[in-house]
Amino acid sequence: MELEVRHLRALCAIADAGSLHKAARTLGMSQPSLTTQLRRIENSVGAELFSRRRTGCRPTPLGQTLLARARPLIEGMSELITETRAEAARAIGEGPALRIGSTASRVVALWLRRLRLRLPDRGTSLHVDVSANALLRMVACGTLDVAFVHEVEGCPLRVPAGLDVRVLLDREPQFVSLSLDHPAASAAVVDLTDLAADRWMVDPSVDGERDGLRRVLAAAGLNPPLLHGDYLTASSLIVIGEAVAPCQPTSGPRDDMAIRPLRDDPLGVRLLLAARPGLPELPLLYQDLETAYRDAALRAAGYREWLERAGSPLVGA
Repeated sequence: MELEVRHLRALCAIADAGSLHKAARTLGMSQPSLTTQLRRIENSVGAELFSRRRTGCRPTPLGQTLLARARPLIEGMSELITETRAEAARAIGEGPALRIGSTASRVVALWLRRLRLRLPDRGTSLHVDVSANALLRMVACGTLDVAFVHEVEGCPLRVPAGLDVRVLLDREPQFVSLSLDHPAASAAVVDLTDLAADRWMVDPSVDGERDGLRRVLAAAGLNPPLLHGDYLTASSLIVIGEAVAPCQPTSGPRDDMAIRPLRDDPLGVRLLLAARPGLPELPLLYQDLETAYRDAALRAAGYREWLERAGSPLVGA
């Protein structure tokens, strides 16, 4: 088997993610498929490129050497594809589409609508990923122009050098979602201790979410069991009272789930917009994202009440 660019991308994804599970999510494939692909690559090379441990995958010395050579090749290929597409667009008299990435957020739809109205002759593409670090790497290697991401408090993102990063919101409180018949759902604000007997649901592919939640729970003297799964699975478990989960304050409203702020706001994230260097549309992108976020925040009744209590300038903007 000859190594191809897709194989090199897979190796880099495994090294960056530190586990086959997270790398598979980033690449949009199943973990068994990625494991099989890695085994074939190693058989072709004739040696192990990663050491598998309970804590994840780490490159072997040979793997580190291969990765050092592979990354410039991948970046060069990405730049070649980007430049070729831009040239093709110019040849037919069209501007290249803005390639936008984002972690999951209700703000994105409002943001894209504003961009479509502001730039009717400019197309946009959207790539959503649960991993903020994966999106930042895509901006750095030229496959995305800009990415809207969140950084879990206490778990800094690995921001590649050279990106133009702007802070949309220095701290967004994270609320909690719970079943309508949960005893704490009757309160306007929920204490962490009210959830001491609950299981918490987190997506381990979301950078920092599990570690950030564990840190906050430990600080409150709590050690509840954590369930791992995606947002869809979490919603189905929350509705029937089998779990609770952190959620964005712009979430909801939902008629089958309660969304409440946590007392003293122990969970928080920082919202960032990261762009490739020299992106001329960045000021407009940021301005429309600000407006879209404010619209989404004020539409969510619980978050609007929180903002009013906090005296946030978003309410009066």
